[in-house]
Amino acid sequence: MPPLNETEFLALAGAALDKLEADIEAAADAADADVEINRTGNVMELEFEDGSKIIVNSQAPMQELWVAAKAGGFHFRHDGARWVDTRSGAELYAALSGYMSLQAGTTLTLK
Repeated sequence: MPPLNETEFLALAGAALDKLEADIEAAADAADADVEINRTGNVMELEFEDGSKIIVNSQAPMQELWVAAKAGGFHFRHDGARWVDTRSGAELYAALSGYMSLQAGTTLTLK
């Protein structure tokens, strides 16, 4: 996939964060998990019952979504169809489901 201009990337990343926010809320409700979502622009902070956090934010210069969790720091790049970890090749929703489940102490599945 050719690089996007900054406006195109910000639109793509913003749409991804909007969808993530709604899907995280739905997953937390379905699992009866306490996940507080705070979003400011292109930075989303998830806070769990134990006080731990996951941060998801867009990095326009790198054209990536970055995730910081207890499990580590991860960079996801859009391949034209989905957001993929630049090191492991894991898809964002699958990876984030695992990170959130670890920190929530219950299974949270993003769909």
